[in-house]
Amino acid sequence: MDNKCLCSIRHIYKVINTFEHNMQQQFQLNLNEAMLLCTLSSADDMSAGEIARSMDLSASNASKVIASLEQRSLIRRRVCKQDSRCMRFHITQSGSELLSKIHCDSFQLPQELNRFITAED
Repeated sequence: MDNKCLCSIRHIYKVINTFEHNMQQQFQLNLNEAMLLCTLSSADDMSAGEIARSMDLSASNASKVIASLEQRSLIRRRVCKQDSRCMRFHITQSGSELLSKIHCDSFQLPQELNRFITAED
């Protein structure tokens, strides 16, 4: 059995871990937290379920990311106007300001990831 594919995925995983570590050091955000800020910046507001689906996270993991950013006042929850049992989340001014500081050119994007980013544009 050829394991080249698995070894390649392992390498990409290590590169992403290094990238996330650098992001954590520079912006005090992990990758999921930064992605949630990005997600909410392009949406008016979202429910926890919509966030989980959009980010391809389990409900439990989405809840942890939401709680982390909410605790730091980077996102805020509101009661849904149509259903008071539902919560909607939106990015705060502080969250928007932090997100505006995160640019791929403000820290070294690993060459291995740069290929994927360039291909997507």
